[in-house]
Amino acid sequence: MKLFKNFSSRYPVLNFLSNRYVLVIIFVIVWMTFLDNYSYFEHQLLNNEIQELEDNKQYYIQEIKKDSTSIKQLRNGDQTEKYAREKYYMKRENEDIYIIEFEEDAPADEDSTSL
Repeated sequence: MKLFKNFSSRYPVLNFLSNRYVLVIIFVIVWMTFLDNYSYFEHQLLNNEIQELEDNKQYYIQEIKKDSTSIKQLRNGDQTEKYAREKYYMKRENEDIYIIEFEEDAPADEDSTSL
């Protein structure tokens, strides 16, 4: 006890820190900041994840709007035929289709690049 009084007379901060309420408050702050499941660092990770999910939500909402517009256009018979001809190379009877591919558009083969 005498040793503690000597230290506290030299360092007045120890008098303040020896108070049990101050010790409990310091313990709670350290616990909540570093050790708890809901710590500050865990909150930062969760906030980043929430932001990423909200960005994904906005992206998918925009994609849904684009797809809805495409669906509305495809209800027209002429647009449906145009889409089928462009995407699936469908044709009418007695009609020939010629597909022209350019070298820039064609995927590069690994065998031809290793020569």
